[in-house]
Amino acid sequence: MSTRREKCLLLDTPSLYFRAYFGVPESVKAPDGTPVNAVRGLLDFIDRLVKDHHPTHLVACMDADWRPKWRVDLIPSYKAHRVAEEHPAGPDEEVVPDTLSPQVPLIEAVLDALGIARVGVEGYEADDVIGTYTARATGPVDIVTGDRDLYQLVDDARGVRVLYPLKGVGTLQVTDESYLREKYGVDGRGYADLALLRGDPSDGLPGVAGIGEKTAAKLLAEFGDLAGVLAAVDDPRARLTPTQRRRLTEARPYLAVAPKVVRVADDVPLPDVGTTLPRAPRDPEALDAIAARWGLGGSLRRLLVTLGA
Repeated sequence: MSTRREKCLLLDTPSLYFRAYFGVPESVKAPDGTPVNAVRGLLDFIDRLVKDHHPTHLVACMDADWRPKWRVDLIPSYKAHRVAEEHPAGPDEEVVPDTLSPQVPLIEAVLDALGIARVGVEGYEADDVIGTYTARATGPVDIVTGDRDLYQLVDDARGVRVLYPLKGVGTLQVTDESYLREKYGVDGRGYADLALLRGDPSDGLPGVAGIGEKTAAKLLAEFGDLAGVLAAVDDPRARLTPTQRRRLTEARPYLAVAPKVVRVADDVPLPDVGTTLPRAPRDPEALDAIAARWGLGGSLRRLLVTLGA
């Protein structure tokens, strides 16, 4: 990513293959009857995204660790409700549909054979990989995700947008700072502060009791950012209700650690891999074998034509 004309498309791959899995019928199967709906759905997603958005660089960002210990150490409830079972000698297991888990290694093998950069880093989530690529980018970046947490990366000045799927990836909410200000009352920089004040049950973040999205937005509009809100708690002249002041005071231990948990990392040690959009498969023989074994058919052929074009 070294010239102004380059455009990077960053995929929140787990988010997309979950959507593919639930959006494509499980009747889409390999010759042996194994479901491949998530695989074919993801290939169709990538095909459509490349056609519509014309990236020069593409990275399929992965969860090497969907619930990093360093986040759990700070907020033990982080994603706790998603844990199926805790093994004393092993990592937590995320609850995923039984017929999706076996498709993930196949997704990885197809991406590798195609030559599409697939990047996951031990100890980090896909969001953190996306955050680091975004921080390093020198040109426009489109982030494709069904996770609103990544709205915090939106930056009009740098050309960073989030493309949020509303229906497949054919209908996307193009999220820029204008959209964030209209919808949430904050810009990209303020979204993480809004999220941690409001809380997020889907991520096990408690937030501040009694402070919902609208109140959080009003506090940030009044005091600028989380640091400003906390400074206002200590300022008797600041316009806070007694209840708000009390609840923010009680939440100080949470607010002291929540920013590190909620904000995506931008300093992940990324591997040295090429991210240029491939024009031809890296390993044609392996790709042919995968396609035949798993019956990937038209989905793979369409994507190959799109990449070649």
